[in-house]
Amino acid sequence: MIRNFLLILFSVALLLVTVQAEEWAGTDEQAEEIISQINPNYEPWFSPIWEPPSGEIESLLFSLQAAIGASLIVTSLDITED
Repeated sequence: MIRNFLLILFSVALLLVTVQAEEWAGTDEQAEEIISQINPNYEPWFSPIWEPPSGEIESLLFSLQAAIGASLIVTSLDITED
């Protein structure tokens, strides 16, 4: 058990050391850049209803969404095992 924990801890530390901040850009921004390179006259079909005021709040909402999804998956797996 301790060996698994140390392996996970080492993997996370290695990931944090090797990954640059620019690589964490969202796929929306990356897709927007590529689309604007392919077709500069492209206009989006719609705009967001609400945009978070900062990147930190956006990250918080994304983390909350992931936590809710993970808890639903774990709960459903727990129910099916009984």
